[in-house]
Amino acid sequence: MTTSNMYKTSIPVFKQLLTSLSAILTKAEVYANEKKFEPAILLNSRLYPDMFPLIRQVQVAADFAKSVSARLAGVEVPMYEDNEQTFADLQARISKTLSFIESLTPAQFEGSEQHEIVLRPGTPKEKKLVGHNYLFNYGLPQFFFHVTTAYAILRHNGLEVGKGDFMGAY
Repeated sequence: MTTSNMYKTSIPVFKQLLTSLSAILTKAEVYANEKKFEPAILLNSRLYPDMFPLIRQVQVAADFAKSVSARLAGVEVPMYEDNEQTFADLQARISKTLSFIESLTPAQFEGSEQHEIVLRPGTPKEKKLVGHNYLFNYGLPQFFFHVTTAYAILRHNGLEVGKGDFMGAY
């Protein structure tokens, strides 16, 4: 796997789906206003009682986009406070994440397919992965799960979106 492939199979994917998630959130806010209910109803909705609500799904999706990208690029993972409570707050988080990942260059991913990535270092849950496995077997599936679940929460609550909305521009 070449460096450009590690960059090309991560950053553009994160950008595409974060951008589409942002557009879906915009539609959700308009939907709440048109239906005359508090946006917090959607923001705190979940598919099942033991699952994260929409706000947390978006936070975690952004977290995976920034943390996977940072670790592969060999830079410090930006820390966010997880204090979002509105659609505007979530949009700001997505925007901040997009700005961060767009600041990374293909050169920073040089050799990342073989970098050792250590998750939860020093804890009983510590896991070591090679960069390629980290991206394809852990990072991207986690990111897709949370973006998909955010989409599903909104769709379940009546937002008229489809696969095209989920996919966004590619």
